[in-house]
Amino acid sequence: MATDADIAVLIGKVALRDRAALSALYSAIAPKLFSVCLRILKDRSDAEDALQEVFVKIWQRADRFAATGISPIGWLVAVARNHSIDVLRARKPVSDSIEESFDIADSAPGPEAETVMKGEGKRIDRCMEELESDRAMAVRSAYVEGLSYQELAERHGVPLNTMRTWLRRSLMKLKECLDR
Repeated sequence: MATDADIAVLIGKVALRDRAALSALYSAIAPKLFSVCLRILKDRSDAEDALQEVFVKIWQRADRFAATGISPIGWLVAVARNHSIDVLRARKPVSDSIEESFDIADSAPGPEAETVMKGEGKRIDRCMEELESDRAMAVRSAYVEGLSYQELAERHGVPLNTMRTWLRRSLMKLKECLDR
């Protein structure tokens, strides 16, 4: 394995456009840089492509190494890491489609709608109090619990047509009360 000094010399030669030095640098450090790319990208094919692009960047930017003041291996790992992160960022779409945003939106009513609903609920409760208790209970059971006419008739012990009449008349009284 090459030492930091050996790697620094190779990077210096690469800065002078020495192709043999680039080949030697590749042989010495490629496995380590490949592992960095693979760890970030989590895909072997993408990591192989990224490694090739990393060495193109090293070829183009080797002259900048001396100014960094960090270890040669640290500089090479930083180039590989930064390039791999750039590849990851390029994978993600710039913006989500409108359909995905719609699914994320909060479907709960806003404060104004909640206030209106509470006010309407109080009005309905006041109007329900004007109905006879058994009729009010039948209306709640039908429209809140979802019971059928037959189930309501059995629960209240009245004929089916009587239950229909109760509900129809109760709804008419509620409408009158709410229209006031």
